[in-house]
Amino acid sequence: MTKPDLDRVQTYLRRLLGCDRINLIAPARAGLSVEVAVEDEVIGTMHRDEDEGEVSYSIHLTVLEEDLPPLPKAGAAAKRKPN
Repeated sequence: MTKPDLDRVQTYLRRLLGCDRINLIAPARAGLSVEVAVEDEVIGTMHRDEDEGEVSYSIHLTVLEEDLPPLPKAGAAAKRKPN
């Protein structure tokens, strides 16, 4: 993927998601995936697809269990008021 491709997609994602902290990181070697990061934390990968002259970019986000907040304690959900 070329630098102009990365810049255009990064600009689009920042505008769409309202977050200037999104960065697309070019791979060190050709053929590897582009990394999608929020500040310094890599959250997924991006690939360029071309089919019958049409170009698209697909993003795969990865959420690690260890990064999630802890589960609520048993019974905590029952104590909350319904919306």
